[in-house]
Amino acid sequence: MDIIFLGGLEIETIIGIYDWERETKQKVILDIEMAFDIKKAAETDDIKYTLDYKTISKRIISFVETSQFLLVEKLISEIAIIIRNEFNVPWVKITLNKKGAIRGARDVGITIERGEK
Repeated sequence: MDIIFLGGLEIETIIGIYDWERETKQKVILDIEMAFDIKKAAETDDIKYTLDYKTISKRIISFVETSQFLLVEKLISEIAIIIRNEFNVPWVKITLNKKGAIRGARDVGITIERGEK
């Protein structure tokens, strides 16, 4: 299986459990890997046979910007559901980085995998 990826997708959203986090947008950074067979796209040179990562990124940006979850676990799980269901992706790996969430740590976040390669 081939992997199509989006790296460093930065989006501002309401995320967190503290009062100030409910009022101020914070940046999350997403790295997304998606399993997809690109063989037909490579043979035909036609975008209709592959994942259009621009379309996927626009959908994820729109969703995340308008979401207001308490936990990153909920946000990342919902992103995985969207990618798998709306774009027919059999396997996805997503890392969500909430930079600066912990003083002294450069990176804080979570990585999940859903589905099978």
